Amino acid sequence: MTSATSSFEPERLGRARQAVADSGLGAVFLTPGPDLRYVSGYDATPLERLTCLVVPATGDPFLVVPRLELPAAQASPAAGLGVEMVPWDETDDPFALVAARLPRDVTRVGVADRMWAVMALRFRAALPGAEQVAAGKVLRELRMRKSAIEVEALREAGAAIDRVHGLVPGLLKAGRTEREVGRDIAEAIVAEGHAVTDFVIVGSGPNGASPHHELSDWVIRPGDPVVVDIGGTMPSGYCSDETRVYAVGEPPADFRAYYAVLQEAQAAARAAVRPGVTPEAVDAAARDVIAAAGYGEYFIHRTGHGIGLETHEEPYIVSGNTEPLEAGMAFSIEPGIYPGAHGARIEDIVVCTPEGHESVNNVTRDLVIVDG
Repeated sequence: MTSATSSFEPERLGRARQAVADSGLGAVFLTPGPDLRYVSGYDATPLERLTCLVVPATGDPFLVVPRLELPAAQASPAAGLGVEMVPWDETDDPFALVAARLPRDVTRVGVADRMWAVMALRFRAALPGAEQVAAGKVLRELRMRKSAIEVEALREAGAAIDRVHGLVPGLLKAGRTEREVGRDIAEAIVAEGHAVTDFVIVGSGPNGASPHHELSDWVIRPGDPVVVDIGGTMPSGYCSDETRVYAVGEPPADFRAYYAVLQEAQAAARAAVRPGVTPEAVDAAARDVIAAAGYGEYFIHRTGHGIGLETHEEPYIVSGNTEPLEAGMAFSIEPGIYPGAHGARIEDIVVCTPEGHESVNNVTRDLVIVDG
């Protein structure tokens, strides 16, 4: 199994420093969250006390950290990068400390996309002459293209969630509630290698027509189609996300009809993935099949989202995104059809390769009928 440290690549900090220099920003401030983990390997706990990696356009990066969190920072991969650790005490103002270490002529800074608003406002007060922009725009080019190590981490995440889907037919029974099934699935996600369960969607009958349905006390009935969308975070920090559809006994005939359309649409979108193709073209490959069959109004969301250290990140597979795909980009292909009485979605995580694509999810995409 990939460990959290083995998925971290020390050269990322150097690439981030170059990206900041090329961006025209004076510095980028990375507080606990995916950008800090990506650049430094430090999975810091988000607290009201400021922890912040400062990556200046010129000069060396430094990590401002509460003194009581210093041992954790020193034990993280960030220490091996030679990053200066700057501890602060309870009576210090860490925002003023950061401002004092930056050149006086800094006029624009990047703040982490997941920075708490109160911290962004404190930085604004400490640097009144500096415009703030989202740091994600600086780091997106790095994070969006996965390295070989990251792709392997996504493969391991995909295989782990495949194993969980392999267990789902044994958990679905008429008379059980969505909540009961969801509890068992959440336990299986961790048992099959994830560090944490991020989400469990079990949408039975009409609840399958709600793409982000929350677990409920709905009792699964004979003939119900069941949408199962599940994911977690591996010890590597990389995420899984996969949707398959089951039926408890024989489903309605109209459901079978549009499920066949959905399978065709999902296969068409996967087949469209290759370098140079735009995300909106991949979206259209799925959407056109569904629309031609008369179900276009029931496909109510984008075809996919990027995945990595976050379940949802760039690139987004949606109409209007014309940035060509490149090898190493990883994202979901998940068209859905939701007429109301029931619904269906098929989701795989794929990686764009020089030749086309690789799916990291490989359990059957056929409708799985379980004994009601």
